[in-house]
Amino acid sequence: MGGVVETIFWFLVVLTPLVFIHEYGHYWFARRNGVRVEVFSVGFGRELFGYTDKAGTRWKFSLIPFGGYVKMFGQSDLEIEDDGKELTEDEKAVSFHHKKLSQKAVIVAAGPLANILFAIAIFTALFAFVGQPFTPAKVSEVMPGSAAEAAGIEPGDTFLEVAGRSIARFEEVQQLIRLHPGIPVDITVDRGGSEIELVAVPEVRIAPDGLGDEARLGVLGVRGLERAYERHSVPQAAWQGVRETVRLVSVTVTAIGQMFGGERSVQELGGPVRIAQMSDSAADAGIATLVIFAAFLSINLGLINLLPIPLLDGGHLLFYAYEALVRRPPGRFIQEMGLKIGLVLVLGLMLFATFNDIARLPVVQRLVSLFT
Repeated sequence: MGGVVETIFWFLVVLTPLVFIHEYGHYWFARRNGVRVEVFSVGFGRELFGYTDKAGTRWKFSLIPFGGYVKMFGQSDLEIEDDGKELTEDEKAVSFHHKKLSQKAVIVAAGPLANILFAIAIFTALFAFVGQPFTPAKVSEVMPGSAAEAAGIEPGDTFLEVAGRSIARFEEVQQLIRLHPGIPVDITVDRGGSEIELVAVPEVRIAPDGLGDEARLGVLGVRGLERAYERHSVPQAAWQGVRETVRLVSVTVTAIGQMFGGERSVQELGGPVRIAQMSDSAADAGIATLVIFAAFLSINLGLINLLPIPLLDGGHLLFYAYEALVRRPPGRFIQEMGLKIGLVLVLGLMLFATFNDIARLPVVQRLVSLFT
């Protein structure tokens, strides 16, 4: 039971700030555009505790901690006023529905944007005060039968030069070796304080080049499993934080595209149980790993909300894009059908991800093995 409680604790530690940041993005831009915010909730369902501020916003934590919402005056799932409801001029001035299209789009997009900016802030702080993680150029493992073994490389060796280039990180070794498929490469390693000169012939691997063709890549057959950290100045940390965020956005978008294209199994989708397990594992690995996981999850939260599915932020932005193009909002029927389809898609995705989570549990896998 203690393990379950600890897992839930770390899940809430990671997820709650990300939900708050997302909703605060909506809230901040809504207030800056003169919209009255009625409710700011972290979680869904019955209110556990909260308070009402001077502006009339009810800030609260709710029972079900898997998300949150901001309720704005004049906002409904349909961008159409209820028939017969007349608002005063003062009410129209603070109504979300009566704001310009550009203002509504900015308010809706602000949630996912806040998550992306939060990830950059996390990486900036981490790289400035703890350091940017990297893999030292030290060999942790040599694959049996590999080019590295044939060349005489041993675990514990540290790469000094590869193909005449000085080496500082393990990633640099990988990049250089890939350029020499089947071509002899001069390698200098440090072994117990002595420099050893070696020659390796990287194995040839054929891989797609992303342009419909194939590329020949060199593989040495070594692994570097150690981790180290390099601290940066704040400006350099911010730049590296932006680069790391852009890289993770690219990786996530590619993975989502591969799932839709059938190139990647949808079995990789994870839900709340998987996030909780990963939060617990990240916490066990240390604060730096936990912070990096939080940044990665923040990026995923932002990107998922940008999917063009009605009910999500991206679905609302899709309606606004339609309105900008044709100079009128979609009809009530289209909006109603879109929201119903969006609800089915979102619930289906959540159920499927949760099913994957449950299927991964060791106790379930043991039960399945008994009947197969």
